[in-house]
Amino acid sequence: MEFWNSTLTEKSWEIMLKLKEKKFDFVVIGGWAAYLWTNLHKSKDVDIVIKDFEDLSFLKKDYELIKNDSLKKYEIKIEEIDIDIYVPFFSKLAIDADEIKKHTTKIQGFEVVKPEVLLILKQGAEKDREKSVKGGKDRIDIVALLCYSEIDFKEYFSLLKKYKLENFYERLKNIISNFKEISYLDMSPREFKLKKQEIIGTSEFHHSK
Repeated sequence: MEFWNSTLTEKSWEIMLKLKEKKFDFVVIGGWAAYLWTNLHKSKDVDIVIKDFEDLSFLKKDYELIKNDSLKKYEIKIEEIDIDIYVPFFSKLAIDADEIKKHTTKIQGFEVVKPEVLLILKQGAEKDREKSVKGGKDRIDIVALLCYSEIDFKEYFSLLKKYKLENFYERLKNIISNFKEISYLDMSPREFKLKKQEIIGTSEFHHSK
């Protein structure tokens, strides 16, 4: 099942490809990062972290760049698609943009944040918009990451401790324990039940260390 209209997600993907062609350094976070790790649900909007403020000037050549002081990010709007741009030492994410740059890998030619960091970023987003439609998509992405990417829980807990986000783990357990949208996971209820037990067991083991 698709969460967003396929016309919008295809348009968003085309925008991602065009950004990649521009040969500037950025890291994919958000829904597209979750898709690249899980191959499940595409995203409507594009979320990226740039590595240097100079890249903002580079983007201004081709796009109308809007500074959002209240949400501590820059934005580009292309019809119905929003590109949210997060920068070091300005943007407020669950994990600093400067730290995100240290935890990346290449997938399909994109530089993508690693799943442990993405999981925390997704939790931060879900916390801020829990009761919205996007909060629902955040929870689907969170559970999909747990089920389909190999989360290193030792690294996850190390990052939670570093950023004083230890309370995120209780929320994570709550999300997976109460997750009902199994049709979005391409799993049967039994498969999900077994996977859920495995995830909780593995995470509890590392949490107790």
